[in-house]
Amino acid sequence: MKPFLDMSGKRVLITSGTRGAGKATVRLFRELGADVLTTARNKPTDLPEKSFVSADLTTGDGVAKLADAVRNRLGVVDVIIHMLGGSSAPAGGYSALNDEAWEKEISLNLMSAVRLDRELVPAMEARGTGVVIHVTSIQRTLPLPDATTAYAAAKAALSTYSKALARQVSPRGVRVVRVSPGWIETEASIELAKRLAAEHGGNVDAGKQMIMESLGGIPIGRPSRPDEIADLIAFLSSDRAGTITGTEYVIDGGTIPVA
Repeated sequence: MKPFLDMSGKRVLITSGTRGAGKATVRLFRELGADVLTTARNKPTDLPEKSFVSADLTTGDGVAKLADAVRNRLGVVDVIIHMLGGSSAPAGGYSALNDEAWEKEISLNLMSAVRLDRELVPAMEARGTGVVIHVTSIQRTLPLPDATTAYAAAKAALSTYSKALARQVSPRGVRVVRVSPGWIETEASIELAKRLAAEHGGNVDAGKQMIMESLGGIPIGRPSRPDEIADLIAFLSSDRAGTITGTEYVIDGGTIPVA
């Protein structure tokens, strides 16, 4: 029997594929038979050299280095998955964000994808086929003013850019889809829960509860797991989702209320 999802023969680029949901996505696509190239600033020990490119995608030079590696190693790319994102901005709301903080958030969460698409999507258009997945965030509609104003604004910009790109390239055979996660239970988020617990004299479960309460609650009572994010991305990247483009899939355990 043919498997429900089969990515055999697909050439796939996944940014930020060494931790959290990115790592889970790399692992799943390999299991499904794809030829995967991933990237981060530093190479982990568990990835073969041929499958990894060290690059800083917040810079134009880093994006150009990665694009050249894609052409040299994969020839062409069938699927681009923009997992890269995050925030290093200080807490304190808008007044704590200087120009440098804003530029870092925008370079990481918006311009890395814009530049990489500019390098690689034209070849997809020329072939008349391809998939681009932009990983945004529910914070584009549910920002946390004290800590994530710039991150949320950059992800909102990424979402708008993605919609525009979809309208332009979908008639030429290239699908563009957004995946919008809520809180994902990654190594980094567990460390945050531990810090919160230590500050308030509780255990790690109490720390997780604090994070969920800061988001207004998660109806299913837990964050998403990295492999659940990867499962959704794999489906949307596959031929099973052949008519899906220009839209956003929220995966947040019900954090954002819906009618």
